[in-house]
Amino acid sequence: MRTWRTFAVTGAATVVAGSGATAGYWATYKLLMSQAQAARTVIGRDTAKPPEADGVYTAGCLAPRRWRTGVPFDLHLMIFGDSTAAGVGCVDPEDVPGVRIARGLAEATGLRIRLSTKAISGATSKGLAGQVDAMFVAGPPPDAAVILIGANDVTKKHSVLRSAQRLRQAVGRLRAAGSVVVVGTCPDLGTVSAIPQPLRTVVHGWCQRLARAQTAATLAAGASPVAMGNLLGREFRTTPEILFSTDGFHPSAAGYELAAKHLLPALLRELRASDRGIPGVPDPMPAT
Repeated sequence: MRTWRTFAVTGAATVVAGSGATAGYWATYKLLMSQAQAARTVIGRDTAKPPEADGVYTAGCLAPRRWRTGVPFDLHLMIFGDSTAAGVGCVDPEDVPGVRIARGLAEATGLRIRLSTKAISGATSKGLAGQVDAMFVAGPPPDAAVILIGANDVTKKHSVLRSAQRLRQAVGRLRAAGSVVVVGTCPDLGTVSAIPQPLRTVVHGWCQRLARAQTAATLAAGASPVAMGNLLGREFRTTPEILFSTDGFHPSAAGYELAAKHLLPALLRELRASDRGIPGVPDPMPAT
């Protein structure tokens, strides 16, 4: 899921690019390689399966009603993306970001919200096309979609431009199908304390570049971006013991709650502005 060797190789080139200092290049290369190995050893790989939480949520419900053909709902919310979209790091289904957003929508609107999750742990922007394909196979497109993607594009060193283009294509397909779309852009992996300096600075810059490209791509496709790295970076950096899960990489329940607080207002704004005639959507909640 996380290719720290790639960080080291390209990070070394970034640090000494254009300097012509061969000795300096190799010194930096060796340093970043050792740091990448250390980060990989500390963080490891989280293979835990996130809780399954799909169902129909209503205001005040204690548990979702499992959806099956014939179960009524007013608005269909679908979650696309990577492990953070799926909720890796959560133990309780109530902490999964899709559930927090679905419950927030139900409470804010009084509507019955059907939650479906297409996100896959380890996915990059390359995988979005397949997730959207799966959506079309499963049935009609959702009323609303939330996409969280980008961290694995950075760790696997995918082209920033190509990653943004793939995101734009996925968002464009959803918008063309009539879905309202909100995109949580690349988080700031520079907040991960297991990544030492100067590798952490390299990663931070990479995430920022991708997030900016994702923002432009999302807007161009007619959707709403939410700058997760900028909005959450400071909190994750200053209170990692609270906002990171035990693996030190994925958010904790508190981290996902914070993310949902920023995603929900954007989704409410998009629903209110949509022309689908969805009833019951009030003025958007203020972001906190």
